Amino acid sequence: MTAATGITFLDATLGYDRRPAVHHLSGRIEPGALLAVVGPNGAGKSTLLKGLVGALKPLQGRIDTGGLTCQDIAYLPQAADIDRSFPISVFDLVSAGRWRTAGLFGGFGSADKAAAQEALMAVGLGGFNNRPIGSLSGGQLQRALFARLLLQDAKLILLDEPFTAIDTKTSADLLALIRRWHGERRTVIAVLHDMDMVREHFPETLLLAREAIAWGKTGEALRPENLLSARRMIEAHDPHAVPCAQAA
Repeated sequence: MTAATGITFLDATLGYDRRPAVHHLSGRIEPGALLAVVGPNGAGKSTLLKGLVGALKPLQGRIDTGGLTCQDIAYLPQAADIDRSFPISVFDLVSAGRWRTAGLFGGFGSADKAAAQEALMAVGLGGFNNRPIGSLSGGQLQRALFARLLLQDAKLILLDEPFTAIDTKTSADLLALIRRWHGERRTVIAVLHDMDMVREHFPETLLLAREAIAWGKTGEALRPENLLSARRMIEAHDPHAVPCAQAA
């Protein structure tokens, strides 16, 4: 499964209140790519994903997603953005992945229930159906969220720091799912901090520091001089800079 065309950034600038967080990004992500997005804190990595999912419109330039609609995109935000106090069961959380096909008020039939159960089994959460999400550990919640992604059956999968604060076994199991998606020619873009993981599992990397420092094969993108440039770029950033006049 893959999009007919890739994703193209055309001098795209993303930000908030006309203050850019990602500057003048140009480049292309080919269909079926497995891409890591890395960079120092404040580099604009999460902002980039929000632009791809359509939550942020470019201040300047544009992002061409190759004809993908919102229904073709699955987005996993950072764990800190998930409200674990919401009174919902694990099964209901996972089943939400079928909303794009069944509709919010559409029928949820036996085939849908079987698919949700299969997704739970695939992430090692068989028997967790009726557990409230607030009772889950960080790793268990992340497994449940990956099960929801499985049900979405999306062409483009966006993951924002999916391995933060989870154990090694859970990370390995979820990496196996990412490799499965890659083998199915889905496009997977993940914001990551673990450079060893990126080097081992992600063939392509975008090194971001509010602008693209390097973009290409992981070994080249993560050269020491590029990492140093990214750190210096963030250290030199002025958070009180005036808004972008071109985005007015």
